[in-house]
Amino acid sequence: MFTIDETAPVIVRLSTVIDAPLERVWDLHTDIDTWPSWNADVDQAELDGPLLPGNSFSWKTHGLDITSTIREIVPGERLVWGGPANGIEGVHVWTFEQTGSRVTVHTEESWSGAPVDAATAELGQALHDSLTAWLAALKSRAEQAG
Repeated sequence: MFTIDETAPVIVRLSTVIDAPLERVWDLHTDIDTWPSWNADVDQAELDGPLLPGNSFSWKTHGLDITSTIREIVPGERLVWGGPANGIEGVHVWTFEQTGSRVTVHTEESWSGAPVDAATAELGQALHDSLTAWLAALKSRAEQAG
């Protein structure tokens, strides 16, 4: 099982509870090509092939061109991706847990590399803000789709 880099200088862990079926939340989150339609921070996203470990997706967010590689997928439960972007090595773990009619989405991400070492506080805040917005957008779209 892949995990974030617990020794990284920037680690952010956040959760939200979404009042929607697990299948809807999972489908929204894993349909990478449609991220820009519900997440205003993602300008472009394209998965290269099926959503399977080893495959990559390219996306643009906050002025960065990123290529992430799927590292692990447990359908309906867990998605892990990572890779380098502008000298930052990121690992992103998403977990999904249904409780009754709600889904708890937990995200944790680590960032390491020279740019992070040079601006740890600023990049930590930027990642926190970005993931907060991502969870809010996912929640909003999943709850309105019902």
